Parts: sequence; C-alpha cells; structure tokens
Amino acid sequence: MRRLPPLNALRVFESSARNASFAAAAEELFVTASAVSHQIKTLEEYLGVSLFSRNKRRVELTAAGEQYLTSIKHALDEIEAATQRLATSQENNVVQISVAPNFLIRWLMPRMARFQEQYPDVELQINASMGLIDFNRASTDMAVYFGNGEWEDIEIHFLRKVMLMPVCSPKLATSRLPLDKPEDLRNHTIIYVSKRKYEWENWLKQAGVPNLKPKGSMQISSGQLATAAAQEGLGVALADSTLTSREIESGRLVVPFDIKLDTLKAFYLVYRKNRPLTTGMKAFKEWVMAEMQAPDALGETPN
Repeated sequence: MRRLPPLNALRVFESSARNASFAAAAEELFVTASAVSHQIKTLEEYLGVSLFSRNKRRVELTAAGEQYLTSIKHALDEIEAATQRLATSQENNVVQISVAPNFLIRWLMPRMARFQEQYPDVELQINASMGLIDFNRASTDMAVYFGNGEWEDIEIHFLRKVMLMPVCSPKLATSRLPLDKPEDLRNHTIIYVSKRKYEWENWLKQAGVPNLKPKGSMQISSGQLATAAAQEGLGVALADSTLTSREIESGRLVVPFDIKLDTLKAFYLVYRKNRPLTTGMKAFKEWVMAEMQAPDALGETPN
C-alpha cells in the first residue's frame, strides 16, 4: 500500500508556494485562508518538517520546502497531463463555446446550419459571455475573443481584423437630407457606443472631415444595440463589416460611405494553453477559421 500524504494538502502546498501567500492560495482554491493554513500544518506534521517560514506579509519556502516543491510540482503536472490525455483520447464530439452576445446573434447563429451540415456528429454547447475565461477552472473548451491578441497563458489563433463602417436604414439614406458624402453627416445624428466615441472621431479624421459637427448624437451601451438603433432609422452608426453583412445583403441596412476604419483589433479563437484538441474542438477550429476567412464573412462578394 502506498504511503502518500493527503493529496488535497499537496495541492494547497503547491498553490501556496507558487503564490508565496496563503491568502492568494485560498483565493485561487476557493477556500478560506485558515483552511489553507490548516492543510499546510497537517502536511508539515505528516512529513515532520517545516515547509514554510512565516512572516506577517508573505510566506517563504524553507530549504526542505524548496526541494519538496520540485518533486510535487512535477507529480501534479504528470497527473494533469495524464488526465488531459485520457479526456482527449476519447473521441469527444461535445464542445463548449463561449462568445460575445453580438458575435453569437449576428455571426455564429446564422451560420450554425452550415456547421451542422458539415459536422453532424459534433454538438456545440454555446454560452454568451463578455468576459475572459479562466480555462483552468471553467468547463469552457474554446472561446472567441475580441481585442489585440495580447492575452497570457492561452492558445491564440487569429480569425480576422475588425473593420468599422457607417451604416443606416435605407429610409434615412434616401431622405430629403442626402448622405452622399461624409460632410452630409452634419445633418444627421451619429450613434456611438459608450466609452467608444473615439471610433467616430477616428473615422471622421480618416474621411477627411475631422472637425465635422453632426446634427445630434446618441449614446448606446453596446455595438449590437447601436446597430439596431441605426436599423430603426435613429441615425448613423459605425458597425463591424462582418457582423452586419446579413443586414446589408438583405437591404435592412445600407452603407452610405465605403470608408472602413481599422480598429487595430481582431477576433481570435482561444483555448487553454498546450491543451490537446478533441475531435469536436478540431472540427470547430477548422470550421470557424475557414468561415471567417471566406469572402462573405468580410462583407464582400466573391470575384
């Protein structure tokens, strides 16, 4: 019979040593600081050595603790890797995906039939979320992020740039106040997303009318709602060329000026670093990257 210390105490020890703090380990493991201290004391009594030297602000490993940590970290890494191999060796066709609500409604859902037709054996479990995912704790397999691609400790795959262009309702575009050139925006209301008014400022500068004063402005809390407001004829909004491609193709929205603003941000497919991909994850990765690079995903038409 193996003579092993309490395995939970080893997990607490590794977290405490890595964070150099019992409080930080408690936060990471979702337990109280006193529970962490108790587990460490239990482990030290079992081993008959002190693993940490304690002071008021932080804890430090003793020489014995340093030596023990090297072996324990290696053992925990091996357990984690073995678990991953077992999970991925089974041909898992269920994939949990997390995406922003606007991306889900305007891009992913309208294309789900294509995915199902191409991969009928793969089940996508989709969650709408605006935040970043802690893949070490969450059950989420993959996510689509929007940003500059500078996230740590995850695998990152570029999908495409985010380009903004002005959109409005057909009725507004053909009203008695024309929208033939950027200067005509002085007679209309511009719709902007809270905390992102700079997008309009950058677009107007690129269009050659940096000092233009519109008739009015409307602040909206999200890009999805700003696009909806534009579709209702409330003004002109800046919208992503991919996420509004269906509305433009159907005529529910029009693009009065073919001037696109590069936001210097992009969509990315992300998942936990060094994770072996299941059959389902491979299928979604292959599909979403191909779809994002297709002409219609960019609001374009094939030659």
